[in-house]
Amino acid sequence: MIATELEEETEQIFRGQPATVSVVLPSYNHARFIEATLRSIMKQTFTPSELIVIDDGSADNSVVVIDRALNECPFPCELVARGNRGLCATLNEGFARTRGDYFAYLGSDDLWLPDFLRARVDLLNSRPDAVLAYGHAYFIDEQNRIIDSTADWARYADGNARQMLLQTTAPMSPTVMYRREALAQHRLEEESKLEDYDLYLRLSVGGLFAFDPRMLSAWRRHGSNISRDQTLMLEEQLQAQGQAALRFGFTARQIEDLQRATRFNRAEDFLRVGQKSEALRLMLHNLRGAHSPRATARMLLRLLLPNSIMRRRARTRQRKVFQRYGTL
Repeated sequence: MIATELEEETEQIFRGQPATVSVVLPSYNHARFIEATLRSIMKQTFTPSELIVIDDGSADNSVVVIDRALNECPFPCELVARGNRGLCATLNEGFARTRGDYFAYLGSDDLWLPDFLRARVDLLNSRPDAVLAYGHAYFIDEQNRIIDSTADWARYADGNARQMLLQTTAPMSPTVMYRREALAQHRLEEESKLEDYDLYLRLSVGGLFAFDPRMLSAWRRHGSNISRDQTLMLEEQLQAQGQAALRFGFTARQIEDLQRATRFNRAEDFLRVGQKSEALRLMLHNLRGAHSPRATARMLLRLLLPNSIMRRRARTRQRKVFQRYGTL
C-alpha cells in the first residue's frame, strides 16, 4: 500500500468515519479452550464490526461449543464449519469474507485482554505509515496461569522491522492487528506451517511495524503447539528467511552468513526441549554464526547440563513468572 492511500484512510477516520475492525477466529480441535477465546473477543472495549469463526474440520466438539457461545455474541458473527484445509487457507478465506478497515485474528486457544482492539486501533490511527501494530504477550498454560512474558526477553522493534525479522524475532500472532489495504496485497502461503513469519517479512518491504509495549494478549502453551516441533520451525524459518533476503538484495554470501547465525542461535531452542544431539550438531556446524565467544561458551555450558537440571530450572523460572503476574 502506498503512503498516500494510507494517509487518505487516516484522514477519513479523523473526519468522523471511525475505523472498523474485522476479527477472524480459525478453530481447530480446541474445544476446551475456545469458549474462553470467544469470551475474550466479546468483552473487548472496542466492538468489532464482525466476527467470522471458521472451524477447520475439528474432530472434537468445537463446533457445538462455538455455536452455543455465539448465541450470546453482541455484534454480527458467523460460524463456518467445513473440512480441514490448514491454517493459512483458513485465514485467507476469513480475510476474503471480511470488510473492516483493520483485520485481526485470534487462535482458538489464545486470549485478548479487554483493551486489545482499542489499543491497536488507536495505534494504527496514529501511524498511517504502519502496515500492522503489535506488542508484547503473556504466555499462559492450560489453567490460564502466566508462565512467561515476551517483555522479559524479546527485543522488539518499532518502525523498520526488517533486521529484527531476519534474526527470527517476530511478533506473536495474538498481538497483531493489520491494516486491510496492506494485507490485501499479500495472501498467506497455504503450504506454510508457520502462517505469520513469511507474511511479516513480505509486509516489512512495504511499511513499518508500530509497536506497543503493553501486554494485551496471551498465547497459550500446551502439548499440541506446532512450535514444539523445532525441526519444522527451523526449516520453515530458513526457507522464508532465504526468500526474503533475496528480495532484500542480499548476496549469496550474506545469505549464507545470515542463515549460519540463525542455525547457531536456534540450537538453544532445541536445547530447551531436550534435543541435545541436534543442538550440538547445529552448534558445531555453525560456529562461525556465533556473535561472540561468550555465546559459544554459554551454549557449551548448557549442553553439559543434564536434562533433569534444565527442566528443573525451567519449572523454577515459570513459578517465578507466575508469582509475578498471576492468572488471567
